[in-house]
Amino acid sequence: MTTAVLSHAKIRILSNINWKAMCFVSFFLCLALLLFYVWQVRYLTSGSYVIGSYQAQIAKLSGEKKDLEVNFAESSFLGQVQTKIKELSFQKTTSIKYIQIPDNSLAKAK
Repeated sequence: MTTAVLSHAKIRILSNINWKAMCFVSFFLCLALLLFYVWQVRYLTSGSYVIGSYQAQIAKLSGEKKDLEVNFAESSFLGQVQTKIKELSFQKTTSIKYIQIPDNSLAKAK
C-alpha cells in the first residue's frame, strides 16, 4: 500500500468515531480522575495530621515518663536515707561552728 492509501484509511477510521460521545466520555473520565485525586490528597493530609498528633502525644508521654523515673529514683533514695538516719539515730543540727585554720598549718594551698 502506498502512503496515500494509508492516509486515506486513517481519515476514514477517524471519521467513523462519534466525537460528541468521545468528548462526553473523556470529560467525565477527567472529572472522575480529578475527584479521585482530591480524595487521595485529603486522605494523605489527614493521615499526616494524625501522625503529627501521635508524635506530640509520644513526646508528652516520654517527658512524663522521665519525670516519673526521676521522682521514683529520688523517693527510693530518700526513703533509704531516712531509714538509715533512723537506724543511726541522727538528730537535726541547731547551730553550726566553723573550724579556724591557722596560717602556720602544714598544708598550704597555692
